[in-house]
Amino acid sequence: MPTSRTPELRITVEGVEPAASAAVPTLHFKLRIDNTGGPEVRSLTLNTQIRIAAPRRAYDERAQGRLAELFGPPEDWGRNLSSLLWTQTVTQVPGFTGSTLAPVAVACTYDFEVAAAKYFHVLEDGDIPLELLFTGTAFYLEEGRLQAAHLPWDTEADYDMPVRVWKDLMDRYFPESAWVRLGRDAFDRLYAYKVRHTLVGWDDVVRSLLETGGGRA
Repeated sequence: MPTSRTPELRITVEGVEPAASAAVPTLHFKLRIDNTGGPEVRSLTLNTQIRIAAPRRAYDERAQGRLAELFGPPEDWGRNLSSLLWTQTVTQVPGFTGSTLAPVAVACTYDFEVAAAKYFHVLEDGDIPLELLFTGTAFYLEEGRLQAAHLPWDTEADYDMPVRVWKDLMDRYFPESAWVRLGRDAFDRLYAYKVRHTLVGWDDVVRSLLETGGGRA
C-alpha cells in the first residue's frame, strides 16, 4: 500500500511594493511558495500574521523619545521593548506544482490610534524588521480524492521592509498630511475656536493653540 504524502511548503518574501490601484493605502508582499516535496497543490488557503520585530533594530535618541508612548522610557526597554502585531490577512492561492508567486495584500492606515502606524511614522530611515507567521490549509489529490493538510506550526519568514516604502505610500494618499481622530466634543470646541478667531484652516487652529499654550513641536 503506497505511503500517503502531503505537500511540503516553504515560504519566503521576495519584496514589497504599493498596490497599483487601491481605494485605501495597500502594500503587496510578494511571497514565493516552494513545494519542496509531495503532490501538486490544487489550492492553498494562507493565513498570514505580520508582526513588527521591534527589538531587532537600533534606534537613535530622537526615535527613542518619540517611541516612549509605545515602549516607555529607553531605560526600561530591556523589559518593555517587544514585537507589535501589525495585521492579519487571508490569501487564496491558486494551484501550482513546483513553486509560485503570491501577492499578499496588506491595507495600511494612518490612524494614530493604531500602534503600528505610530511606530512606522516615528522611523525616519533604515528598515522595519518584520516576522510573517503562516497558517493555513493546502488541498491536494491523493488517489483521485481531494485531501487537505495543515501548514506546520513553524512556517514563517523574516523580512526587512524599507521604511521608505511605507512613507512613500502614505505620501501618495495623504500628501503633507497626517490624521488624528478626535472625539466629537473636542472637535466642536476646536471648530468654535476656528470660527471665533477667523482662522482659515485646521493647521492654523493647531498652530494658534500651540503658540498660545506655549507648546513646542
